[in-house]
Amino acid sequence: MAEVARAAGVSPMTVSRVLNGRGGASAETSERVLSAANQLNYRPNPFARGLRSDRSKTIGFLVPDITNPFFPEIIRGAEDAANAAGYNLLLSNVVESSKREAELIDAFLIHRVDGIIVCSPRLPDSALHKALAPHRAAVLINREAPKDVAGTIMTDYEYGASQAINHLVERGRRNIAIIAGPRNSYGGKCRLLGIGKTLAEHDMKAPEPVYCDPTVAGGRTAAERLLAAITGLDALVCYNDLNAVGAMQACRAAGIAVPHQMALIGFDDIPIAELMSPALTTLRVHKREMGEAAVRLLLSRMMTKNKQHGVVIEPELMVRETT
Repeated sequence: MAEVARAAGVSPMTVSRVLNGRGGASAETSERVLSAANQLNYRPNPFARGLRSDRSKTIGFLVPDITNPFFPEIIRGAEDAANAAGYNLLLSNVVESSKREAELIDAFLIHRVDGIIVCSPRLPDSALHKALAPHRAAVLINREAPKDVAGTIMTDYEYGASQAINHLVERGRRNIAIIAGPRNSYGGKCRLLGIGKTLAEHDMKAPEPVYCDPTVAGGRTAAERLLAAITGLDALVCYNDLNAVGAMQACRAAGIAVPHQMALIGFDDIPIAELMSPALTTLRVHKREMGEAAVRLLLSRMMTKNKQHGVVIEPELMVRETT
């Protein structure tokens, strides 16, 4: 701003008044200031403005793994809603590390974000709540929290898992095993709860679930373990669609036909699910809607004393060729 003032032959205060539209300068002076600012490629410093207004117009957004196709649609929905409200999204990737997650939640304080959204957090409750406490407002996607800690956008994973089991039983499957994804996933625990309850309703019980990374390689390794350990498996319920892709690879390598000998169900309905051959039966999660809802909820908690708390989204069973 001082450089613009020197180039225009005016004071920095005059430059500030002209560039902020506060008036008090003649048309000729205003034209000189604007011309100098344009020539010098002057841009306002949003951080300095944020210090004055105590608002950065920025929302921090954390995801566990940006390479997982589940998260980009959530990010897109959040970004659309943030931009419509005049906010920018500051995105960081946790790379499935709870330590990294805690560091980034703290780093967002340094960047003076107005609020923070954490998608599928991996930290345990006590550490997560402590990390979020200094932030002006917070929303969690796929994790419950007390009303005074954060708003929540939840997928009803228990209901979705129940749908999956009922569908398999209707198709005559009786020996069902579970690829459970990460052990510290809150959504994974909800899935297992729904699976256990629904199997009990059918007087059935699954073998011990196999935990794994939420990746294709993780699903393949988990399926190989289950196929080697259990005779007569006829269905696999997978933590997510990437795990299901890996499970299909394991079945093909073992000469097991899908769906004739083995039924597969995934979770999330990422784009590849419908493109697979055979196409994957899965639980569709409305991902863009989740991102939009998270930003709306965060803005509400930032701007009002009304601590609106939770939104629950039900998954939809998409029956395709693997069952």
